Amino acid sequence: MEHLELFFKSIFIDNMVFATFLGMCSYLAVSKKVSTAVGLGAAVIFVLAVTVPLNWLLDQYILQEGALVWLGPEFAQYDLSFLSFILFIATIATMVQLVEIVVEKFAPDLYNSLGIFLPLIAVNCAILGGSLFMQSREIETIGLALNYGISSGIGFFLAILAIAAIREKIRYSNVPAPLRGLGITFIITGLMAIGFMSFGGMLTSSGEAEESESEAVVVKTEVVKKDKIESTQVVVEVSKITKQ
Repeated sequence: MEHLELFFKSIFIDNMVFATFLGMCSYLAVSKKVSTAVGLGAAVIFVLAVTVPLNWLLDQYILQEGALVWLGPEFAQYDLSFLSFILFIATIATMVQLVEIVVEKFAPDLYNSLGIFLPLIAVNCAILGGSLFMQSREIETIGLALNYGISSGIGFFLAILAIAAIREKIRYSNVPAPLRGLGITFIITGLMAIGFMSFGGMLTSSGEAEESESEAVVVKTEVVKKDKIESTQVVVEVSKITKQ
C-alpha cells in the first residue's frame, strides 16, 4: 500500500512540473513535437530511476551523520552531508552521459532533434530535485527510492507529452496574436496544474473518512456514557423515593 500511494502521489499530486515547476526549460523547449517529447520523457524516466536509488545509497551509507560507522566506530561522528550536491550531480552527470551515448548510437534522429537539451538533463533541476526530495522526505528503503524515481519520471513524461500534444493541436487554432507561442503554453500549463491538484483528494479522502469514523465512535461512546449516568441517577432517585 505504501508503494502504491507513493507511486500515484509522485505522478499526480507531487508532479515535478505541475506541483513544483521544476524542469520548465526542457518542458517548454522540447514540447513542440510529440515524438521529441516522448524521447526526452523516456530519458528522464531512465535517469531518475537510476540516480534516485544510487543517491539514496550514497546518502544512507556515506553522507548522513554517522553513516560511515560501517567503516569502524571511529568514523561514527563524521558528517559528510555538505557533499550532497557534489555527489548527487556527479551521479546524475554519469547517467546522463550514458544515456547520451546510447541515444546517439541507436537513435541518431532523436539525438539530433533533442539537440543540446539531452546533455542538459545533467543540470535539469527536476533530476536533481528528485534526489533532494528523496533526501528531505527521508525515504526509508531503496525500494521506495526506486519507486519514487520511476514515478517522478513518469510524472514528468506525462506532463511533457500532454503539453506537446496540445501544442501540436493549437497550431491550427485561432489563438490571439499576443498569446501565441509561450504565452498560451504558460496558460495551458497553469490550467493543467490546477487539474492535477484535484488528484489530491484521492489520498486525503480515505484519511478524512477514517478521522470522521473515529470521531463518530468517540461521540457515540460519550452518548452511551451519558445515558448510563442518567439511568444511574434515575435508579438512585427511585430508590430514595421508595425508601421514603
